[in-house]
Amino acid sequence: MKKILIASLVTFSVGIGMVSEVLAQANPNQLVAQRKASMGLMHKYFNPSLAMVQGRAPYDAATLQRNAGYLAVLSQLPWDDFQPNTVGAANTRAKEDVYKDAAKFKAAGDALQVEVGKFVTATRGGDQAAVGAAVRGVGKACVSCHDASVTFDFRYKLD
Repeated sequence: MKKILIASLVTFSVGIGMVSEVLAQANPNQLVAQRKASMGLMHKYFNPSLAMVQGRAPYDAATLQRNAGYLAVLSQLPWDDFQPNTVGAANTRAKEDVYKDAAKFKAAGDALQVEVGKFVTATRGGDQAAVGAAVRGVGKACVSCHDASVTFDFRYKLD
């Protein structure tokens, strides 16, 4: 009787271990949704900043500084969610090149973070021209990465 009980417990434990490993794997659809959400939030805080430096919205230094701070955090979020198991997912428009040349894609993400860092620094300095140049730098980083990495036409009008 003890042998049956021990064998049952061992089998149960192995089964639980296997199930937990399967559940720990990230769902491709969830990864795509998370990276889209973080990109959408980046757009939410970048677009008004661009409008301000282009004169399409009233210039507000406090809002620009807040938006730059948000972008500093948000620009770090989507990259972990570009996992190989999301290649060809129905709800993604990422090109397969993202996964084939991961170093190039990582460099584009790093370039965005550098430009966002310049934006943060410029907002602290208070020079409108410097803020404008920094915002345009962020926009250029966004456009160049999207040109190389996604299958839809993406443009910020930076001038």
